[in-house]
Amino acid sequence: MERMRDSAFGKPYILEDAQWRYLHFSPAHLQSVMRIDDPDALDLRYTKKMMGFLLFQPRPAHVMLLGLGGGSLAKYCYRHLPKARISVVEIDPHVIALREHFMIPKDDVRFRVICGDGARYIAAQGQPIDVLLVDAFDVKGLAKSVTDRSFLQAARSRLAPDGVFVMNLAGDKASYTPLIANAAMIFQHQTWVIPVSNDGNHILFAFKNPQLDPNWRRLRARAKDLRARYQLDFPWLVQLLERASRRTTLPTKRLDQPPSS
Repeated sequence: MERMRDSAFGKPYILEDAQWRYLHFSPAHLQSVMRIDDPDALDLRYTKKMMGFLLFQPRPAHVMLLGLGGGSLAKYCYRHLPKARISVVEIDPHVIALREHFMIPKDDVRFRVICGDGARYIAAQGQPIDVLLVDAFDVKGLAKSVTDRSFLQAARSRLAPDGVFVMNLAGDKASYTPLIANAAMIFQHQTWVIPVSNDGNHILFAFKNPQLDPNWRRLRARAKDLRARYQLDFPWLVQLLERASRRTTLPTKRLDQPPSS
């Protein structure tokens, strides 16, 4: 690594080399990574999986993110969804202070970053959200404020009738198994969990519509169109989601190995 900034652990800090810039909370906790020559690209596997919401909400009007990090998802949505409003809630002002280093856009009519507690913000606001992406971590792991029933209830209430909730889960599986169970009850069992290969993360998808009955043939066709548009492997993601829709237990990593070509 060539450079290191703000290295007092407990505050976010940056490591970088000639090709990559990394956001850390500690040596063991990588929060985000940015390709310096392509700052809007999605490079971490879990971020690509979280974009699966486009299968169900291909033209969202309002996307809200809880957790800014290095802004990978926020930047990608801002660039590739030009008709959507993007709102990001980040509790740590030190993270927000690094936004220019990660080439996060300035606030404008379509994009804004709000400094505040995401769970409280969701509970206090009333406007509907088409997509809610939760990637909220601190130095200890998944932020406690987004793990309890009251947050999940507020999140479901804020979603538009066909809204999609997507949450990145990382760390010890036992620590978030209760969250998955609570989400299943609150979202009336319209919840699916898929693994992320090689890094241990899982992605929780939940849907406001209690009558959701996916047409998988139609979704497979849409996935091909989305792959051509966004250069992400939506066809494989559809396979994972279809498997998850038939499963009631937490998946294992080996289910996320793409078929050999």
